Amino acid sequence: MHEILRQLHPGSLVLDLGSAQGSFANNSTRAKIVRLDRSAQECPSDAVFVQGDASHLPFASHTFAAVIANHSLEHIEDLERSLHEIGRILLPEGCLFVSVPDASTLTDKVYRWLARGGGHVNPFRSPHDLATRIERGTGLRLIAIRTLCSSFSFLNVRNSPRPRPRRLLLLGGGREWCLFAYVWLSRRIDRRLNLRTSIYGWALYFGAVAEPVNTETMANVCIRCGSGHSASSLKQSRRLHSTWIVRVYRCPNCGATNPFID
Repeated sequence: MHEILRQLHPGSLVLDLGSAQGSFANNSTRAKIVRLDRSAQECPSDAVFVQGDASHLPFASHTFAAVIANHSLEHIEDLERSLHEIGRILLPEGCLFVSVPDASTLTDKVYRWLARGGGHVNPFRSPHDLATRIERGTGLRLIAIRTLCSSFSFLNVRNSPRPRPRRLLLLGGGREWCLFAYVWLSRRIDRRLNLRTSIYGWALYFGAVAEPVNTETMANVCIRCGSGHSASSLKQSRRLHSTWIVRVYRCPNCGATNPFID
């Protein structure tokens, strides 16, 4: 999403749709941030929070330079109406970022089993079918699709809700060494057997995205904060070191130790 956030100018508006407490940091963009969710949330003073419904957005037409729908469309019941609303509030030269889980993947199945559905009402199984629906609903043109890898960071004991689901005990209790082992093993299984155990979903870009979108699939996804990093950037940052079994890196964002995937 940062390709879009970086291009926004001071004075412009960006809508963080279905954001809860925020799907990106306030310092990620120079634009004014408006965060919208159906439930009331606390919001930092340098952003605006609006409680509302995606199918009836309480904003004037042609108001926002960008909309960020980060892991939100799978939760929206009236998807077609909501896509029309997104298209309505965007400026003619606006852009849209969407990320969703692939409902056919191991990661999404684990999430829905652990969270007893997790509020997912829209099961997406094809990025191209979803892109067609978004283009039809918003009037925006698809620019790029990126495949997203998983690290099961939502299982991490530092992130899991309180009280923790008892089912989490069957998945190692969310301990970081278990997630570390999953990332290391899943990438190797997928590479050798051509499976998709490490895949989470997709990121899709629409509209007037000025910056070229990097469509590389980032296999290095932090087990604590979920941020993705390219192998080349980690090498350049000199955050790598080798153990007697595996090469590891410390996440630039949160400092967690992760297996390095080249």
